[in-house]
Amino acid sequence: MDAKRSWGPLTEGLNVPRDLDLGDRAKALEQLGVNWLGHAAIVGLVKDVLPETQVGLLVGSRQWPLLAHRMDRIRDEGGPALLGAHLARLQADTSGKDGPTSTTAGRLVDATLRSLTTPPSAPAAPASRVRVSPAAARSRSTTTPAAAAPGQQAPTEAAIPAHRQQAAPAKGAGRRR
Repeated sequence: MDAKRSWGPLTEGLNVPRDLDLGDRAKALEQLGVNWLGHAAIVGLVKDVLPETQVGLLVGSRQWPLLAHRMDRIRDEGGPALLGAHLARLQADTSGKDGPTSTTAGRLVDATLRSLTTPPSAPAAPASRVRVSPAAARSRSTTTPAAAAPGQQAPTEAAIPAHRQQAAPAKGAGRRR
């Protein structure tokens, strides 16, 4: 999964060496052209936006060198103010707080990537949430409506979708001697 995430959206638009080793952070930052002074400035901007625990998770993540490279490019092109505007979107993003703690770092990486790849003037997108069609949800529901139609009694059993109902045992089901 790490390779898939690292070589997918995180690297779009970046010039990434083929032999990049994210396991060696210092070497990865050097390969990506992020010097230590620039790195310290980037971490400082992230600290201005996120709580300390989230900063530690984000900067300590395996994908951090790729994010730092993207931030360094934004800072070089538009200055610290532009990078700060991108990172400010992380304050409104709740993806680092919602969900299981075991996936917090991954959600922070995703939220940071979203904030860096979306123009600062665009409205902030909610954390990656799947859009659900209400009609599709109702068609798959196993619960019954709270109230029955007028003049009818509400069913006492939970509704079972037609594809899950068993009408009769399948022919030849069971063992024969």
